[in-house]
Amino acid sequence: MHKSINNTPANVYHLEQMVDNFFPYSQKQLGFDKGATIVFQSDQDNAGIMLGKTAYYEPETETIKIYVTNRHPKDVLRSFSHELVHHAQNCRGDFDNDTVTEEGYAQSDPHLREMEREAYEKGNMIFRDYCDGLTNNGGLEQMSMTEEKLRGAVRAAIQRLA
Repeated sequence: MHKSINNTPANVYHLEQMVDNFFPYSQKQLGFDKGATIVFQSDQDNAGIMLGKTAYYEPETETIKIYVTNRHPKDVLRSFSHELVHHAQNCRGDFDNDTVTEEGYAQSDPHLREMEREAYEKGNMIFRDYCDGLTNNGGLEQMSMTEEKLRGAVRAAIQRLA
């Protein structure tokens, strides 16, 4: 994974650590084997547009561009997760040589619409699981629950209610 920051304010630099932590988690969930170039793009003009750009993926260069100006870091990371699904789609060959992602592509091309649906669904769920794992369990390593742990948790809950 290669990252660059273009004209980006200093407060965006701490996003790098979260991106560095989230990328391998997402890579494992999506099963892709190639890195991607990540560009944090600062664009004050775009930030002033109500429906401005948030992020996009360039399959031919395997580059994710994420607009960061005036956005909450969690929203930036959610966009990153969505674009990582597009990267996974590219790695598995879902983009063909003549794929055109001009305005309206998700409404006019059934294949690209399905790719967008998958990116919204998987990107949001993977990011949600990642966040929940960090906040609820103190770390992703602790997300799994064995049958024994589950039985113990149920017993403890029953005892508290009794």
